[in-house]
Amino acid sequence: MVAQSVASDSVHPVDQTLPPGKLITSGLQHVAAMYAGVVAPPLVVGAGIGLSTADITFLMGASLFTAGLATLLQTLGIWKIGARLPFVNGVSFAGVAPMLAIGKSAAPGHALPVIYGAVIVAGVLGFVLAPYFCKLVRFFPPVVTGSVITLIGLSLLPVAINWSQGGVPGAPGYASVSNIALAGATLAIVLVLRRVLTGFLQQIVILIGLVLGTLLAIPLGKSDFSPIKDAGLVGFPDPFHFGAPEFQIAAIISMCVVMLVCMTESTADILALGKIVDKPADEKMLAAGIRADALGSALSPVFNGFMASAFAQNIGLVAITKVRSRFVVAAAGGILILLGLCPALASVIALVPQPVLGGAGIVLFGSVAASGIKTLTEADLSDGNNLLIVATSVGVGVIPVVSNTFYEHFNDHLKIILDSGISTGCLVAVVLNLAFNHLGRKPGAEAQGEGSGEDAVEGAGDQQAAAARALPVH
Repeated sequence: MVAQSVASDSVHPVDQTLPPGKLITSGLQHVAAMYAGVVAPPLVVGAGIGLSTADITFLMGASLFTAGLATLLQTLGIWKIGARLPFVNGVSFAGVAPMLAIGKSAAPGHALPVIYGAVIVAGVLGFVLAPYFCKLVRFFPPVVTGSVITLIGLSLLPVAINWSQGGVPGAPGYASVSNIALAGATLAIVLVLRRVLTGFLQQIVILIGLVLGTLLAIPLGKSDFSPIKDAGLVGFPDPFHFGAPEFQIAAIISMCVVMLVCMTESTADILALGKIVDKPADEKMLAAGIRADALGSALSPVFNGFMASAFAQNIGLVAITKVRSRFVVAAAGGILILLGLCPALASVIALVPQPVLGGAGIVLFGSVAASGIKTLTEADLSDGNNLLIVATSVGVGVIPVVSNTFYEHFNDHLKIILDSGISTGCLVAVVLNLAFNHLGRKPGAEAQGEGSGEDAVEGAGDQQAAAARALPVH
């Protein structure tokens, strides 16, 4: 069977540019989908270490600015840095808990300098390890990548559900019928628009749904316009606003562990996105993507940001819209930088109520899980070993999703890994794949099944390409 062409031109869809109007609109859709995820970690950390409202606002703007820089680095790339895929980078949730722990143990007024010093060292470590870490790609066949991609979607769905209830457990109106109804209405709007619209409008149904959902929220009293009144027009995140970085060994170790977690998640995300855009990731692309994450993380503290990593929710957006151009996400990076430099603009995006984000998030995050299931169809699940790998890795990976207290009595440093269902599920899938499909096998059988070195990467790429060709083509 002749492979379906992904584009009429010789230029791959990932490298194609769009007209300015479509470029900006599609980029804005990516920003709207990930905005809450960028500002939530600095909000939590800032409140946890006792910052003033003004400092927390500054920290949120800095996070938007550094997320934009990291996204440009990932999408446009320089030298051997950047996967050059439609890949959005932002503040990693994995670092929130250890940063709060570091803040509590630091001397008064020194929490952020100690955190920033640790993040810088962790970023440098990740950059150095990138060319070695990426060689793990041969241990990510479809049975592993499918399990991990499915876990990414399943791990994100609770975020959408929390948004649908109001976003802040215990706050007035949380989980109210009106919040859930607003989320349901937004979800219905997105589905209906997806069914009736065509062409470019169909590609930006998430953005349209967010706008219409926000308008619907106004008469219900769910929209808060106070951020616009209080926001300034210009606000540059001046370097080391909270003081020069400080380097403490315990904090550095904690953040280096977080960096390894982020590298593991980014590896899975790059493999997932490469499959979706029909540009399967190889060792070279993985190394470049991890370098961008690491360099973005090392540079973020200079402008008062935190550790940068891939945002999986935007992978779902690419899967739904079929807009695969990396320049669209580069435009999103530019918008993020503008939002970081202009608090008034950022406050407009912040008008989108949490329940509206939740309704759209169910579609976005669910589509990531669906992509994982599609990938698993490329694995031989009639083989009992592969079925066991999927069952165990997904089962272990959803533990922190269904019970956030399951590991509460474990060591704090160990909890950084265990509390990330994506990381634990990925590690379990890789280890079980090694145990059942590599170790103890005859050399000839292993070469035939998995291959080794570059041949293994090429074989994995062929499997990924086959899976990607099954997706609808933009």
